Amino acid sequence: MHTRYLIVGNGVAGINAAKTLVQNDPDGEIAVYAAERYPYYNRWQLPALLAGHKSQPDIQFYPEQWYVEQGIQVHLDSPVQALEPAAKHVILANGQAINYDRLLLATGGHSFIPPIPGADQAGVFALHDLDDALAIRRYAAQARRAAVIGGGLLGLETAHSLKELGLDVTVIEAFPRLLPRQLDAPGSAMFQETFEHLGIQVQTGAITKAIAGDGKVSGVELQNGETIPCELVVVSTGIRGNVELAAQAGLAVKRGIVVNQWLETSQPDIYAAGDCAEFDGQVYGIIPAAIEQAQVAALRMAGVATEPYKGTVPSTTLKVADIDLTCIGQANVEDESCVYVRFEDHDRGIYRKLVLREKKLIGSILLGDKRNVVPITKLIKGAVDLSAYADNLGAGDLDFRALLASAQSPASRYECSICGYVYDPARGDPEANIPAGTSFESLPSDWTCPMCGAGKDMFTKLEE
Repeated sequence: MHTRYLIVGNGVAGINAAKTLVQNDPDGEIAVYAAERYPYYNRWQLPALLAGHKSQPDIQFYPEQWYVEQGIQVHLDSPVQALEPAAKHVILANGQAINYDRLLLATGGHSFIPPIPGADQAGVFALHDLDDALAIRRYAAQARRAAVIGGGLLGLETAHSLKELGLDVTVIEAFPRLLPRQLDAPGSAMFQETFEHLGIQVQTGAITKAIAGDGKVSGVELQNGETIPCELVVVSTGIRGNVELAAQAGLAVKRGIVVNQWLETSQPDIYAAGDCAEFDGQVYGIIPAAIEQAQVAALRMAGVATEPYKGTVPSTTLKVADIDLTCIGQANVEDESCVYVRFEDHDRGIYRKLVLREKKLIGSILLGDKRNVVPITKLIKGAVDLSAYADNLGAGDLDFRALLASAQSPASRYECSICGYVYDPARGDPEANIPAGTSFESLPSDWTCPMCGAGKDMFTKLEE
């Protein structure tokens, strides 16, 4: 008898779970029911679609034939109206009952719109799905000015897209700085300076009082009495998990659908993953977490042994114009047990912050330093002890790829047979501009002992 897997939602969690099920239970029956009328697409490319850099086919992940070949039945524009766990079936909006053996809730989230007076007028939008992007793009054609309420990642990307459409754009952020969840004060200040060079106005510490207009947007009123004139408003103040189905069916729900380390909910044979799931008190709301959760949930549903889900190292990236920003792990934590190492180069627009606890890297902010994103991410995930490199972490030219290689497979030290100087890869040779993490074998052929000038051929490997 084939196991019938039913997935509610065709976003990143739902489709990645379906792929994992196909790989691990090829005889299973996999059905996906989605409220959306579009196949799985790249949500993170919606700002590019809004700006006109991508078309709708460009952001679609797979052609329709792919689903047929994989044996995944996708039912678009088929919202689920209710769950009946005792009967092990779901009820569609058209009243049809669909049975399942294992159920995954991957219902995603929705844009949170604060109760702002005037938010129900024409010209007020949120950007969460493909229809939102298309609607904003159409409306922008008749607008000259736009305001984006919310200076988070999506808000800033949206502001840049609207600017590229030719609108005058103002970002309104209630906190004293942009990206308050990702950046500390120095990093945010440097980022804002760079961002404003794109021609986008920014107001921080600005609280929205109301959206002005007479059925149609004419501006955003701030609590300080100022009005930002505009014909289009995008509210970007976060997302909330779609938990209504689960709550109505009696599943444990807090900010998200509560799951354990196997992504199991409080009801047997029902799992949850992605933006709707809450693990260990946290709703991640990021793509890496949705993928990791989907894979663990699908393996568990298929009865395949797997490591439990232990949480996801947060990683968020913003790419607008020539600005590259990545925040990894606990980049903005304030804790007396932590050590903070910063490097700033205003001329090149580089800001790097490392957060260490017990000599291990737990978080990082990388602005204008994308070459170090991968090695720093690996150092954080691997909980690598960096005590041997502590004196060099603030160096602007530090090559974290070399440091990672050295830390994972500690390179040997070499001793000069003339004067006894020991070359230590953990330290490098600062006087010769040799960065920490450089193995002896990687030293230039003309490198000489900094103590006596002996060549590399006069060094011998220390047995340790």
